[in-house]
Amino acid sequence: MEKRMLGKTGLSVSEIGFGGEWLERHPREEATALLKYAGENGINIIDCWMADPKSRDIIGDAIYGRRESWYVQGHIGSVWQNGQYVRTRDMKYVKPAFEDLLTRLKTDYIDIGMIHYVDSEEEWRAIQDSEFLDYVKELKAKGTIRHIGMSSHNPKTAMLAVQSGYIEMILFSINPAFDMLPADEDLDNLLSEGYQYDRSLAGIDADRAQLYRMCEENNVGITVMKGFAGGRLLDKERSPFATALTPLQCIHYALTRPGVSSILCGFDTKEQVDQAIRYETATEAEKDYASVLANAPLHSYRGECTYCGHCKPCPAKLDIAMINKFYDLAAMQPTVPASVKAHYMLLEHKASECLQCRLCEARCPFGVGVADKMKKTAELFGC
Repeated sequence: MEKRMLGKTGLSVSEIGFGGEWLERHPREEATALLKYAGENGINIIDCWMADPKSRDIIGDAIYGRRESWYVQGHIGSVWQNGQYVRTRDMKYVKPAFEDLLTRLKTDYIDIGMIHYVDSEEEWRAIQDSEFLDYVKELKAKGTIRHIGMSSHNPKTAMLAVQSGYIEMILFSINPAFDMLPADEDLDNLLSEGYQYDRSLAGIDADRAQLYRMCEENNVGITVMKGFAGGRLLDKERSPFATALTPLQCIHYALTRPGVSSILCGFDTKEQVDQAIRYETATEAEKDYASVLANAPLHSYRGECTYCGHCKPCPAKLDIAMINKFYDLAAMQPTVPASVKAHYMLLEHKASECLQCRLCEARCPFGVGVADKMKKTAELFGC
């Protein structure tokens, strides 16, 4: 299993992670065995936003005796009241719920303490001067949580978190369908089966693109939730593109977004675990989402680089996708950030070495003018 650094946390996480929300659907022993199986096959990060005792007990059983092999995203503000999940900042409930998480996971620390589910910009601002945030920072100071993260579905709110300086990683919903949509503070709009996608939408929403680039520039890692859009992308009849993607294509899409370290998949069976981790040995053709999206009747990323790698091989040995990524990161700023330029300068071959042969353009599913972009990049970075 390939590993990636999760932003400034320094944690080396598996590209394929475990989203734990489906665990409670299974008998405890069966679910525990499933999670252990994932760990045995190289998965080392799990998200536990769930407040229900059963899910937490399952995770605790599965990681017991192998705690150091797992990185846990444990959510603060997700509580269990009267037999149901509630999201709250009320410390009367928040503290006992987090203490319950530690107890049921049979651990004295959580690797990433997640500020749970902030989609409203108003709520983000309210949290900044609150007992809730004081508690989160106190937990970190004590070492009870090692890092601070946040979960969100709204790119505008997530960008505020990235700019805060103390948020080290983001759990964000990423898939080709959501990426078309403008920021929304109501998650139900995104998840609704009846949501009508605007057929005029094309390419990635500007706020979402800016969030991914901002995360990469500021070394704020991203773990991905809802990578399959609740399964809709795998079903031609339910997909907003009127064509189906495969799990491997959805995984590859998420992992090619700037800043992304891991996609957290929900698993019901060991076979589904096998299917996801086969990503590590899959062919480029099997992972290719670009051709599907470029030819989808309701969608196209025309003219936008999605870093899919179809431009390879380059006779000048340029890593075109990476060069485009650094250009996009730099071009969104008034001046080129020193950190971005430093990363660009580490590339073995620079944009100025482009032969202008345009062979890459013939292979690009989205019609990106690569040669012209190489010229702009060379001018921007000076080489």
